[in-house]
Formats: sequence, C-alpha cells, structure tokens
Amino acid sequence: MAELSTTEGDIREQVRERYAAAATQVTTTDPGAGCCSPSETFDGGSEVFGAALYELGDREQLPDTATLASLGCGNPTAVAELREGETVLDLGSGGGIDVLLSARRVGPTGKAHGLDMTDEMLALARENARKAGVENVEFRKGYIEEIPLADDSVDVVISNCVINLSHDKRKVLREVARVLRPGGRFAVSDVVADEGMDDATRADMQAYTGCIAGALTEREFTQALADAGLVEIEIRKTHRVHDQASSAIVRARKPSERSR
Repeated sequence: MAELSTTEGDIREQVRERYAAAATQVTTTDPGAGCCSPSETFDGGSEVFGAALYELGDREQLPDTATLASLGCGNPTAVAELREGETVLDLGSGGGIDVLLSARRVGPTGKAHGLDMTDEMLALARENARKAGVENVEFRKGYIEEIPLADDSVDVVISNCVINLSHDKRKVLREVARVLRPGGRFAVSDVVADEGMDDATRADMQAYTGCIAGALTEREFTQALADAGLVEIEIRKTHRVHDQASSAIVRARKPSERSR
C-alpha cells in the first residue's frame, strides 16, 4: 500500500500524473484510468463514476472524447439551475464535459470557464469545445486553491468530484466565496466520507487520487462551507461509491449584499 504524503506538492503531482494519463488514454487507447474510472461500479451495481451519470440527451450533444474523459461522481450541471446569461466556473474541468454543458445552458450571452492544472486535460477540453462548436467557453490553467479570476466575477461555481482531491479544501472554499458574486451559487458533486473512515483507507494514495481518501465528512464539509462565509448549505448523498464513502450533491450560496 502506498503511503499518503502530506505535502501539497506531492499530492498535486500524483493527482496531475493520474489525470494526465487519463486524458492521454482518451485520445489513444483505453479511457479507463484516472480518478473515478468510468467503468467502475460499487457492490455489483450500476456505474458510480463517469458519463453514465449524465442524461443520454446531454451526452449526445458532445464529442465522444468529452464523455469518455468524464471521471466525476455526479452531474453538477443538473442541479446548478443555470440561467441564460450567467457566468459559470468549473473547478477541475478535465475534458470539459461540464463546461460545455454549462455553456449551452447559459447561452451566447453567458460564459463558462474551466479551470484545470493538467496540460493534457486542457488540450483535450479545448479540442472538445472546437468539435462541439461551443464558443462561449474559456479554459484556464491553474489551481483550484488559487482561482485566477477576479473577486465577485462568477454567478455559479460547479465541480465534479475534484474538491476532495485538494490538499487544502478550506482554501478552495474561501476562493469560491471570493469569486462568487453576492447571491452567487455553489453546486458541486463530490465524495463525502463516512465518519468512521478507517486509517488504512486514508493512508492509501491510490485511494486519494481515486477520490476516496481525501474526502471530507458531511460534518466537516458543512463546517468548511460555513467558515468560508457561505449560507443555505445543503448536502444530499446520492449513491455509494465505496464501502466508506458516498457521492453527494453539495449546494450553498454566497450571501447577498443586503443579508451581510
């Protein structure tokens, strides 16, 4: 069993390497690597990660390389209640599936930003946008702990099974609160750990880059969102992804100016 490094750089590099390999495999041979393999199931049931969690109509709008690169644990665009003209930010945008779906929902007067630290995923996402003919998108390289957008510049922040991979989740959520406009919304899919997750699981780097060991518990996630200044916090578990973790829809809102 690989030991979990506690340094931010080591975790980032191991996550980056795994996602880079997943992006390369999508365009070459087998897309089944990376965090949350698209073919992975839990307890003999249906698929719990990847494109199978999206409606067929959504998948049919996009290039195969966008759906094959989907490695998340949910479908945040289905719960974000996106509106025409809004600006959306996807944290850890990968091959771009959620950015492209968001861009279609917000229409030509809106915009969807994707943020990712992996060159291979960014290249794949930009090619997927070109194939899909979607122009109101921008993919940026950077870290979700240091979002390269201005204060109060985004209406909605989404993410799909990525925040749990961060070494400093509280910093991520503070950055989310910073870039959201007053009244802006946070709507993500993420893995939530059971309160009793054992030390062996948390010590396994393979599980960390595979979305499990780095996850917060529901109580920890709620507290971190509140500490970041977000309100109307809701965490709803959707399906089990591990015997010690579940996928969940996590929603919150930045207070409006009047309610501060």
